Amino acid sequence: MNSSQPSDTPQPSDTDSQTSRDRYPDALRAGALLVVVFGHWIATLPRLENGLMTTTDHLLMVWTGAGVLTWVLQVVPLFVFVSAAVSADGAQRRLKQGHRQLHWWAGRALGLARPTVTYLAVLVAFVVIATYTGGRLLGPLNHSLTVHLWFLMMLLGVQALLPLCVWADNRWGLKAVAGLLLIAAAVDLLRAGITAPVELLELGTLVTDNGGGIGWLNAIIVWLLPQQLGIAWKRGRFSGLGAGLALLLLGLLWLAVAVASGYPVAMVDGEFGVPSNLLPPTLALVGVMWVQIGVVLTCEGPVRRLLERRRIDRVVTILGALGMPLYLWHKLAELPAAWLGERLGLPIDAGIPGEAGFWLGRLWWILLCIVSATPVMVAVVTFEMGRKRGVISATGTPAILVGGTALLGGIIVSLALGALPGALFGLAGVAAASWLLRAHPQPEGEPVGRA
Repeated sequence: MNSSQPSDTPQPSDTDSQTSRDRYPDALRAGALLVVVFGHWIATLPRLENGLMTTTDHLLMVWTGAGVLTWVLQVVPLFVFVSAAVSADGAQRRLKQGHRQLHWWAGRALGLARPTVTYLAVLVAFVVIATYTGGRLLGPLNHSLTVHLWFLMMLLGVQALLPLCVWADNRWGLKAVAGLLLIAAAVDLLRAGITAPVELLELGTLVTDNGGGIGWLNAIIVWLLPQQLGIAWKRGRFSGLGAGLALLLLGLLWLAVAVASGYPVAMVDGEFGVPSNLLPPTLALVGVMWVQIGVVLTCEGPVRRLLERRRIDRVVTILGALGMPLYLWHKLAELPAAWLGERLGLPIDAGIPGEAGFWLGRLWWILLCIVSATPVMVAVVTFEMGRKRGVISATGTPAILVGGTALLGGIIVSLALGALPGALFGLAGVAAASWLLRAHPQPEGEPVGRA
């Protein structure tokens, strides 16, 4: 597998150049990207009064059966798994050559900060216009416009520990995965306050009823698991159809047992403050990881043969190039989609599942989001193609640490406060990070860490 990967994707990885490129990880990333985009659009339910949108619901909050769909739609483990696989060789080379992993991470962080600055700047413009024009649509979609940024924060945190995971694989192999599993299990057991074996039958209920607490350790451990497995897969420690089917079965059994013990069915959150497998991550989420990795191994042969067709390969290449812009901007398409739905009188508020026309209304909503996203993507791609490329990242430790902190802080503020006022403060943090994480002045010659 090739370790190079476009830096304009939602999950940046190693940029060491190679003579050939393995398209299977690209195809996995592209498929997961489409799942995320359409999943977000499907989950947003506009609510109209007198033909005007006044609020939004989340699909999980009005249809309990939608929780099972998140076993497919929660693709973050897959992103982390693939990113680690394509980054493993480069990380190993840097370790052997004594290169600074922190410098590599600065390039990854800068590659995310630059387009995120653009996104937040546009959100700020919308906020300012809405403030002075009484913009009605911003309110119902306020948090929806920034909630997806959490993935960037998580990915940067996990990739900062990539060298440690490579070292752990060198030393222990798959035992490193087993060690992370034991730690994740111990965290959930401590969070649940288990005092007797019989209480294990209600583990999920006890865990999610006890709030976060020590469970927040799994915000690191659970996301490190697919990274550790991605490195192991890259190095051939497990592979093949048999292993894929075994992991797929393990994942389904894992999820069934987890749900039976009281863990929520849904692997994403419809709203804050309810029992959750995501805030913080729980053992139930590990079941989704097993399923997804099982599918990766099971489908590898057929998909690789399909990718030999030039037309399919071209589609994967295009989706890979559009990765970061599409991930960052697809939620913004909901604003013009809602406006169009109102003006055209389309049934974008189709009630709840089971009511007549609900799924037809979902189709109209998705179509409007696609129509709205198209000009947005054209504008964003045109802008990104015109900006300076090959920006070299900073090499000084203080600048990288301060810049990384500013980036994570800006994202956290945007997540917590939404577009208004979160984008205003978030833009300041991310813009500062974009400046701090680049070398000053930019040296001439071939970049060492591209953004």
